[in-house]
Amino acid sequence: MTRFTAELKDRLVRYCAIDSQSDMDSPGAPSTAIQHDMLDLLVRELTAMGAADVTKTAYGAVIATVPGNAPGPVVGFLAHVDTAPQFNATGVRPRVIEGYNGGAITFPDNPDLVMTPEAFPYLAGKIGEDIVTASGLTLLGADDKAGVAIIMTAARHLLENPDIARPTIRLAFTPDEEIGRGVDKQLPADLGVDFAYTFDGGDLGEITYETFSADFATVTVTGVSIHPGWAKDKLVNAIHLASKIVDTLPQATMTPETTADREGFIHAVDMKGNAEQMVLRFILRDFEMAGLKAKGALLRQVCETIAATEPRARITCEITPQYRNMRYWLDKDMSPVDLARAALADLGIAELSVPIRGGTDGSRLTEMGVPCPNLFTGMQNVHGPLEWVSVQDMEKATALCLKIAERAVR
Repeated sequence: MTRFTAELKDRLVRYCAIDSQSDMDSPGAPSTAIQHDMLDLLVRELTAMGAADVTKTAYGAVIATVPGNAPGPVVGFLAHVDTAPQFNATGVRPRVIEGYNGGAITFPDNPDLVMTPEAFPYLAGKIGEDIVTASGLTLLGADDKAGVAIIMTAARHLLENPDIARPTIRLAFTPDEEIGRGVDKQLPADLGVDFAYTFDGGDLGEITYETFSADFATVTVTGVSIHPGWAKDKLVNAIHLASKIVDTLPQATMTPETTADREGFIHAVDMKGNAEQMVLRFILRDFEMAGLKAKGALLRQVCETIAATEPRARITCEITPQYRNMRYWLDKDMSPVDLARAALADLGIAELSVPIRGGTDGSRLTEMGVPCPNLFTGMQNVHGPLEWVSVQDMEKATALCLKIAERAVR
């Protein structure tokens, strides 16, 4: 399978070189103006390839249509353009390692960084394939520009081959997925599909129909500020109280680095401020709603306990929903999953269906009434400098996208 190799390489390298990091602190939609660089490029490329109804919405999603020529459901394919704020994503320098030889991969801009197949077994299975990484100082952004490249390649192929039978297909490229704001309340209506798929997954063959449920917590600790020279019995240091909150949480059993499989966690993702006031941010994750609720209650209890030790301080804990486990809805209608499974079988690709310890735009869309499982792209080690993807995995994902469109015809 080599017909899309060059195109996928070109698209991925071009897209990853564009800075499009999202920003949790920004209230805008998109949260960063730089995401428009990717969105506007996609508008131009979709228009040039002959897609219909190409639109960039007021909330920053690019939506387009590949017209159908056969009866069937309206199917959506989605990917997100933003890259994660957890690691440097400015000045990405993608590079392609042609025909990977199976050895250690080093990075030109960071000689101390190395990636080996011993440390990352999935890499060991990619000998002879074309591996794309960044240069060592940034993440790559295959999450989810690999998904963008896959969908754009499939769309171009369908538009250039109008004789290929397919139902109407809707494409959507969203901003701000990495900060949990990728699905605007208007997107389901604007998309107008019967069901959809996000291409935002990892290993070859992956079909995800179970994700975490997620909440976001902001803890604000307000102390009493005073000149340290006259602070005795007057100063209440918010930094000390914030540190006690983090230390009191069960770090040995309920953090991302100490949990796996179906275990949830409380993850401290940010801590900013000074002696007068500190703001802590946490993400709460669990596959079951009861577990998610219990984690929120635990965080509140810890805040109340620390507050009780210092009545002059004020500690607030605000918890807001982010997304919910798509399984709750897909369990009632597995037809989109079954369609993807049949398409995988047609291609001779073994299915890999495991609960994902994260979430996607599909989690929100499914909750909002648009069934939307998540499909593989090949991306690995995302959100860090060791991120990489096999172009051949992307090629198989492109074939899956086309096969789903073919099988959706009634």
